[in-house]
Amino acid sequence: MAGALANCSARAVRARLPAAAPVTASPSMMQLSSLSRRSLSTRSLTSPALRIARRPGFSAALARRTYADASSASSSSTPAPTPTPTPKPKKRFRLLRWTWRLTWLGGLGMTGALAYSIYSLRHPEEQLESDPTKKTLVILGTGWGAVSLLKKLDTENYNVVVISPRNYFLFTPLLPSCTTGLIEHRSIMEPIRNILRHKKATVKFYEAEATKIDYEKRVVHISDDSEIKGDMAHNEVPFDMLVVGVGAENATFGIPGVREHSCFLKEVGDAQKIRTRIMDCVETAMFKDQTPDEVKRLLHMVVVGGGPTGVEFAGELQDFFNDDLKKWIPEIKDNFHVTLVEALPNVLPMFSKQLIDYTESTFKEEEITIRAKTMVKNVTDKYIEAEVTNPDGSKALEKIPYGLLVWATGNAVRGVVRDLMNQLPAQKTSRRGLAVNEYLVVNGTENVWAVGDCAVTNYAPTAQVAGQEGAFLARLFNTMAKTDTIEKELHKLSSAQAAAKTDDERNAVFDEIRELQKQLRRTKQIGPFQYSHQGSLAYIGKERAVADISWLSGNIASGGTMTYLFWRSAYLSMCFSSRNRVLVAVDWIKARLFGRDVSRE
Repeated sequence: MAGALANCSARAVRARLPAAAPVTASPSMMQLSSLSRRSLSTRSLTSPALRIARRPGFSAALARRTYADASSASSSSTPAPTPTPTPKPKKRFRLLRWTWRLTWLGGLGMTGALAYSIYSLRHPEEQLESDPTKKTLVILGTGWGAVSLLKKLDTENYNVVVISPRNYFLFTPLLPSCTTGLIEHRSIMEPIRNILRHKKATVKFYEAEATKIDYEKRVVHISDDSEIKGDMAHNEVPFDMLVVGVGAENATFGIPGVREHSCFLKEVGDAQKIRTRIMDCVETAMFKDQTPDEVKRLLHMVVVGGGPTGVEFAGELQDFFNDDLKKWIPEIKDNFHVTLVEALPNVLPMFSKQLIDYTESTFKEEEITIRAKTMVKNVTDKYIEAEVTNPDGSKALEKIPYGLLVWATGNAVRGVVRDLMNQLPAQKTSRRGLAVNEYLVVNGTENVWAVGDCAVTNYAPTAQVAGQEGAFLARLFNTMAKTDTIEKELHKLSSAQAAAKTDDERNAVFDEIRELQKQLRRTKQIGPFQYSHQGSLAYIGKERAVADISWLSGNIASGGTMTYLFWRSAYLSMCFSSRNRVLVAVDWIKARLFGRDVSRE
């Protein structure tokens, strides 16, 4: 039956073809015929292949296409096997990639902040003019206390006048680094004009020295000590409020020869003088026909004072020798020596015992001699006479020759401060400076305040204390200005309430009065000055430092190279402006790449 049907189909196809084109059996046709024969037993007679074969115009090419379509349809009816998902490779180093991205973004943000800071520093805004109806606030000095006050003071509340013999702020913690050429002195100087120009209201500055404070007349006498002098017909500056922040002098304790033969370390000029003296000693020691004893004397550097300033200078000086002087002038390596003289039993008395021992052991490694319990009695141009306390308690007088003598101990009262103390009966018992109360008001006065080394408080005379005192006075003066403003408003409202004609008007004014009284009570709640100790830092040479940092309810004492990196970052962040930070960082990099300069000037 199947064969008969196939033959019928073939005859029917041949009957429909034109006579001029005889049909020959092609492989496709043979395949289709065999396929039809095989599938008729299982498929219906109405299969697509048979229906197409019966259509008019059927050809071999059409048959091939039809077979391909049928095969495709047949295969599509069978579901394809689901491919097995290939496991994704695990992400590696994800933490490192995110760390790098955050570091990059942080660096970009810091660069943007630095650029904005520099732009703001270079483009000050317009300032308000002085108002003669406001009080005159006179500030003496441009040290830590005075500059901290100016930084946070709202100058639009007062007519502010600043008087100082130097027109810059000096970042004193890095001054020992200037003595050896590690940092240029201008890198730690911030012009006072840069600070005053960025205040909201105009601040007057006079580069002069305050010679006398007349408390009764409320005037300050000033003197211009510069080489170029103008016509100073009026050398008196009146004040309504006065802040004394003139600092202190170097204390010589009445020891003969100290002021004449020693180098101090408080101002930029002192650092420059020490720098010149170091190279003078070295070059003179290398001069022809010098005796061995004279060479040893010239290359013996003596530092008197075991506080942070003396310790840091000794460490910087030894670094200068190890890193640069010994390299370029090798003839001095056997005779160059640094000695630290301290009257107390140990150096750095404000630090913990652990850090004191670490400092002394580090100095021993660097071959810096510490002469503790040694009190200087006399100073000449070539040696010092000191009273040495022996381990058995006995005392002996010893001569210590030197080429350079740096005096880094003690503070003394300045003349202008001493004169003011003599005018006030309440200051008769004070010896170290102006005695002040808990609000830093000078005892015996009502409108005079004192900050920094010239004020006698319960705290050590450090830059940290002076900075916090200045910030406290800024808050106090800002509060006083707000209080005066509120009291004036209350006075006006009291008059308005008395003139009110209706109860509603009186009640509205009374509500305003109550609100202002609440603000006045909140404003007057400022408490007395309280010092918050943030810690102590000191560089001890050989890229090591010691730190005694306050943390929560205790202290963290550390020393070593990591502490040295912390010391550098802390001092860099404490610099007054972005300009100073950039300059100091560049100086450090420059010294690391090229070394310190060993020229005389």
